[in-house]
Amino acid sequence: LVYHLLGCNMRCPWCSNPEGLSVDGEHFFEMTPQEILTEAVSSRPMFFDGGGVTFTGGECTLQAIELLQVLKMLKGNGIDTCIETNGTSDKLLEISKLLDRVIIDLKHPDCEKLREMTGVGNENTKRNIREIAKSGKDLLLRVPLIGGFNTDAEAVEGFKEFFCEINRPNVRIELLKYHEYGKDKWGKLGWKYTVKNAFVTEEQRCEIEKVFKNSGLNTVRT
Repeated sequence: LVYHLLGCNMRCPWCSNPEGLSVDGEHFFEMTPQEILTEAVSSRPMFFDGGGVTFTGGECTLQAIELLQVLKMLKGNGIDTCIETNGTSDKLLEISKLLDRVIIDLKHPDCEKLREMTGVGNENTKRNIREIAKSGKDLLLRVPLIGGFNTDAEAVEGFKEFFCEINRPNVRIELLKYHEYGKDKWGKLGWKYTVKNAFVTEEQRCEIEKVFKNSGLNTVRT
């Protein structure tokens, strides 16, 4: 059961859910933590194969107070919990204590290059990844491969060095190829989609995976 929470602090030009970037979006409805709990409990028959509730966005941690409330309620009812996040929140470590697994995107190893592209650096993201990796929590780190942004040799080496630093049995890494699933949405919102020539071939993904695997990193495809 997946909930998309409204609002995001990053402005990734390839975002596939641009309708969730602003807290002033038109296509949303409000739910209380109790309403989410009620829906989750009634959805238990769907969780026959280890499922549960995932919060994503937008950036779900922007609603940290409400998120903490509902996660406490879900865990109190024995429901598996997960979030997908950009990892920037100061409250992520507190939130992670109520999670069974965490999915974090690391979009570029270089802080300033990421800030230039998205408006936000990776200082907090790396700090949170380090701490969650040490905690033993099930951690999936995802890299969206964007041609012309984070697939050059320097970026790949930067990713590898950081991932080797936090490498533990509970940490998995997944490479996601750029897609244009959100392009039409940008147009419908009246916004210009500026990404060009960003597709990554399967051969390129395999080459980067090979670099990671040769360094002993647990690279997966989910």
